[in-house]
Amino acid sequence: MMKRRTFLATAAAAAASAAAGFGAMPLRAQAKWPTRPVTLICPWGAGGGTDQVARIIGTLMEKDLGQPINVVNRTGGNGVVGHAAISQAQPDGYTIGIITVEIVMLHWQGLTQIKDTSYTPLALLNADPPGIQVKADSPYKTAEDLIDFIRANPGKLKASGTGQGGIWHVALAGWLRSMDVKPDAVPWVPSNGAAPAMQDLAAGGVDIVTCSVPEARSMIDAGKARSLAVMSPERNPAFPNVPTLRQALNSDWTIAAWRGIAAPKGVPKEVVDRLVPALQKAWEAKEFKDFMAQRGFGTIWGTPDAFAKHMAEEDAKMGVVMKALGLAKG
Repeated sequence: MMKRRTFLATAAAAAASAAAGFGAMPLRAQAKWPTRPVTLICPWGAGGGTDQVARIIGTLMEKDLGQPINVVNRTGGNGVVGHAAISQAQPDGYTIGIITVEIVMLHWQGLTQIKDTSYTPLALLNADPPGIQVKADSPYKTAEDLIDFIRANPGKLKASGTGQGGIWHVALAGWLRSMDVKPDAVPWVPSNGAAPAMQDLAAGGVDIVTCSVPEARSMIDAGKARSLAVMSPERNPAFPNVPTLRQALNSDWTIAAWRGIAAPKGVPKEVVDRLVPALQKAWEAKEFKDFMAQRGFGTIWGTPDAFAKHMAEEDAKMGVVMKALGLAKG
């Protein structure tokens, strides 16, 4: 009888021990990411380029992750609201976001303390370098013609493409500085984006528009504008006859509006190791490439380390130009 009681007690203890161990295993299994929908925050409005990229990449990631990716637009403050929401979310992987070039510009303007180092970078997806657009019947046939006139006639030409201190304003200023021309030699006319700026160019309201090829394409295809050069290391395949600044003027200035996916700082490594392959698979998908090509968006893949390096370099570049423009605070 004692032996039976001893056996039962031992068995019960073993069962309790096994249950404790078994209980820990399902808990860990349940914690395997993701077990519920993921929110992807977009700092810009629905229907815009950034929103479009966020939605196509989210749709493709769903197939791999097995959970819905819900895109939520958090707009306002020139991108501050959405970028802040991404960086301040719980670092559990269930809130990620699409961050844009503005994150290396906003803090220079004193609009936020958030910067590129406020995130866990996951992947660089897209970059769109600007072209230098003039009216179709402009007397400036080449970028050299244009810069020669600007040098000889500072203040005579007006440019547009975005708001004051926006990415395309910085693009123009950086180009002028690379040619040893003062950034204010071409006064900037703020606009609510490239589309109205291109319309103003066609109407003769401004003389130059710096903006991405996708934004300028409709006016160029309509024969109302011409692109003199692109601010990128290589020519744009959509406009193979348009030279780079290096080819046209021996200028090494390059810049682009870019987009990438990031998470809050402190996201667990196992979540990052699940997210990055899913993002790369989505980026490599024919559906994504076709979507981007149809809209004229450039594609570029950057690993977390490459994305972090890219943002650090962009941040330093923006600081130099924005200080020269008098737009940097401190």
